[in-house]
Amino acid sequence: MIDGRNGAKVIQDISRLLVPSVEALATRNARLECLIESVNEGWNNAIPFTDPRPQPDYAVGFKREAFTAEQLDKLSPFISDFIASGQSYFMTTYYMYFLFLTCESAHGMSLAVRAIVELFRLVKREEELHRQILVFSISHDHRSVRIYSHYPVINGKDTTFFRHPICAFDFTAMESKEKWTSYRFIRNVYDIWLPNRLDKIRSVIDDLPSDFDFEVPLLPEESGLPKGFESHLSHSSTVPSWPSSSAAAM
Repeated sequence: MIDGRNGAKVIQDISRLLVPSVEALATRNARLECLIESVNEGWNNAIPFTDPRPQPDYAVGFKREAFTAEQLDKLSPFISDFIASGQSYFMTTYYMYFLFLTCESAHGMSLAVRAIVELFRLVKREEELHRQILVFSISHDHRSVRIYSHYPVINGKDTTFFRHPICAFDFTAMESKEKWTSYRFIRNVYDIWLPNRLDKIRSVIDDLPSDFDFEVPLLPEESGLPKGFESHLSHSSTVPSWPSSSAAAM
């Protein structure tokens, strides 16, 4: 029984049953070896919208090894000195690129969506992302789970970030009928949704010129709260576009 126990105990006993560890799964699935996780780690390498920087209970993104040496060379002008906590739109920690899943952290998921949008803007392909689900987040306690998708609405140079609730349920109700729903959903994200997302990211990086002409720097001098930031954390009242192979199938 964990009812009434502290938050650390809840995380220890429940979280990995709701959100399976991608590194544990990768020991049996080589396709997941390109992914890496963080646990309660601050995003010291991310350019934040506002303080404090996100520090989610759990997060998943791509390793450096997910990309070729040539692709990393093309990203290097936008990465700065990541080992020395240099900040970038594309990183959260020094070892994680293009995060796509967290437990908690609405602010963090807006940063994750922004990373993909800014990458696609570099090659003028941002319209491909309009209303497309780019990242997922899960919020839970010792009884209930809420699963969200996060996506951008792109209007020219303006981008607004939205969060759409996919489902919410009590996994202790109805004889725990829903106890594996979250687990299956996240497995589908890893196994079905993710490969296409990685292919698109790689294709955009491949399109980056080797001698990039910086019209707008991606390492801004200031990374404080932009005007109208509240609108960037909007809750969606309409359903975003799902890819053809949807992770929604549970």
